[in-house]
Amino acid sequence: MDTKDVRKPAQQYNGVIRFFANFFSFIFHPLFIATYIIAFLIFIHPGAFTGFDPRTKTFRFLTVFLFTTAFPAFAVFLTWRLKLIKSLYLSTARERLIPYVITMFFYWWTWNVFRNLPDSPAMTVHLLLGSFLAICGAWMCNIFFKISMHGVAMGGLLIFFLLFAFSDSYSSGLYLSLAVLITGIVCTSRFIVSDHSSFDVYAGLLVGMLAQFIAWLF
Repeated sequence: MDTKDVRKPAQQYNGVIRFFANFFSFIFHPLFIATYIIAFLIFIHPGAFTGFDPRTKTFRFLTVFLFTTAFPAFAVFLTWRLKLIKSLYLSTARERLIPYVITMFFYWWTWNVFRNLPDSPAMTVHLLLGSFLAICGAWMCNIFFKISMHGVAMGGLLIFFLLFAFSDSYSSGLYLSLAVLITGIVCTSRFIVSDHSSFDVYAGLLVGMLAQFIAWLF
């Protein structure tokens, strides 16, 4: 049986489709996902950070943003400027090894800080642990094939809101529906504008889902 990926090359899609595929790929870049979810829990969710003053909420949000988005992105930029990687797009599996290790450190540090704060809502600790485990899993898979980082992030996003829907008294079907919609849009976008195979994307989804599920269990 032939298992060759039969995706259309990106150039076979018209310009409008490729524009939106690139747009959604950027807006939902893997480094943004933990920050988005934390922002939702802090500023939108009615129960997660009840009783926290605005200054504390802002500080917690900025901590996550800096250590899961800004610092890893800057570290990738530095590795590029130091010529340790050839492109900011990390187009090969080999180029992703060093950025994965750097990102693992920042995510581990963020999780460790939040789990040692006695007032941290459990779901934030679960999220950050799951994000750290997802990067570890992606790094190991990346040794053998170029797993989709977007797929990993979307898998984590999807399973987080699925577990959230069954465990939180303030949960809404709307949150889960949006998570499913975003996952579908982003993964479809990666099929259109990336060189990932179907296996790369689906493996990413599986790794992200398993990591977040394990985090919620333990």
